[in-house]
Amino acid sequence: MDIFSIFTLCGGLAFFLYGMTTMSKSLEKMAGGKLERILKRMTSSPLKSLLLGAGITIAIQSSSAMTVMLVGLVNSGVMELGQTIGVIMGSNIGTTLTAWILSLTGIQSENVFVNLLKPENFSPVIALAGIILIMGSKKQRRRDIGRIMVGFSILMYGMELMKNAVSPLADLPEFSSLLTAFNNPLLGVAVGAVFTGIIQSSAASVGILQALALTGSITYGMAIPIIMGQNIGTCVTALISAIGVSRNAKRVSAIHISFNVIGTVVCLILFYGGNLLFHFSFMHAPVGAVGIAFCHTVFNVLTTLLLLPFSRQLEKLARRMVKAESKGEQFAFLDPRLLRTPGVAISECVSMANCMGDLAHHNLLLSLQQLADYSEEREAEITANEDKLDIYEDRLSSYLVQISQHGVSMDDIRTVSRLLHAIGDFERIGDHALNLQESAQEIHDKDIRFSDSAEAELRVLMDALKDILSRSFSCFIADDVDAALMVEPLEETIDRLIEEVRIRHIQRLQSGGCTIQLGFVLSDLLTNFERVSDHCSNIAVCVLEERDASLDRHAYLHDLKSDGTFTRRLTRDLETYRLPQL
Repeated sequence: MDIFSIFTLCGGLAFFLYGMTTMSKSLEKMAGGKLERILKRMTSSPLKSLLLGAGITIAIQSSSAMTVMLVGLVNSGVMELGQTIGVIMGSNIGTTLTAWILSLTGIQSENVFVNLLKPENFSPVIALAGIILIMGSKKQRRRDIGRIMVGFSILMYGMELMKNAVSPLADLPEFSSLLTAFNNPLLGVAVGAVFTGIIQSSAASVGILQALALTGSITYGMAIPIIMGQNIGTCVTALISAIGVSRNAKRVSAIHISFNVIGTVVCLILFYGGNLLFHFSFMHAPVGAVGIAFCHTVFNVLTTLLLLPFSRQLEKLARRMVKAESKGEQFAFLDPRLLRTPGVAISECVSMANCMGDLAHHNLLLSLQQLADYSEEREAEITANEDKLDIYEDRLSSYLVQISQHGVSMDDIRTVSRLLHAIGDFERIGDHALNLQESAQEIHDKDIRFSDSAEAELRVLMDALKDILSRSFSCFIADDVDAALMVEPLEETIDRLIEEVRIRHIQRLQSGGCTIQLGFVLSDLLTNFERVSDHCSNIAVCVLEERDASLDRHAYLHDLKSDGTFTRRLTRDLETYRLPQL
């Protein structure tokens, strides 16, 4: 083995890691927000969490990405600590699939069909098909499938390079003498942990071990401790992801580390204790790539079976390792770690935008209530909610811009666009709620009162405003196109009602039934009502634009008002919200 073999080994590792990253990121992108929704829905029991963790890790081919996702979700307040335990255990089982795929490189046969199972034979065809999909398809989903195929082929090519680079080691006596040191199980665990921690990929370290095993120099006694150590080494990613997060999120990393360390210690004691009693005959037998995949799977499955019944104890241990914060919980928000899985991050942005919409809706209803029954406690709540809405708008918009800079699908891009437009309208509705609160305070402080007819007109207007708020926020949260079409007729109704109220106010001024001072207050109220209804219309149009990327906002509103269905809905809303007779 010469210097060029070392270069080839390093290049093979680089190809392997790049292929793994490309494949897993494309798989995550295709899965999108489904991962996050499934995670929250199916973590009600440890067994469900276990199966889910295994399934998602198989789907995205990265237990590290799974752990980082969990840290981010707990840090954002989306998931509880107890929900993550089964998922972490399941991800350790799911990651064993990679070792089984890599074990195909060791197939030896003269049969053509058996040889087709060897990755070095079929991966070039997969790479070509992937490139054709990337270059020739206009659909984003097909291009993502192409990237998965190319990533897999690069990964397998890297494995082949590593296998060829280390094959001369079989003839080196120095290498054989070096390997005798690995008969010490503690040293094997340490080497597996350190190497995996450096490259931050258990799949890559298992792949290198499989490549070395193909030289015929690695025995079961050497490989098993290294495999156990690799599970400890993969905790480095969880440790790094826990920097700068809440104490509760740090506990996710603590559970991951505790699970792998305790599992390794228990399995070492059971395995070497059993060897002392029964003297396992296979300890000095050479292990192949399939044998390593088998040992890797058995170890992870056995560790999970041993510790799954002690999920609550693992949670308690994590809470003892990471003490609770003395100060109160901070305003939980989206974690930057979720950007590693853009689909999950977007899904969480949708949930956060829904929370923002609920808060804006609630705040405006509070301000309308202030007009009828002023309360200082309600005033403080409105002001506090407005501060929260400003935080939502600032952080969500920045976060969404960051997401759009990562590779996302066209569907996700449209969702990001909808959210960016909508959160601006939510924030403006919050501003108008504050304006209405100030008008209510002026009415209260100056002890002024509208005429009976003006109050009756305002009640009709406020009922219509409450209705349009309910329609627009409901259609946004449900992403319901049909419900969105019901908003614009009511917005036109409110515009007509406001115009009629202004005309009536002028008539009352001329007849002496109203004062200039009341007129200023009424004008402010009507302006804010009108602006709120405009923002409600914008929210509904955002929902429509997400479904139809070619939709032009101004052309849509112009064409809509000439539609017969719109006219019928407008007539119905005008009948529902009639001003009192003069």
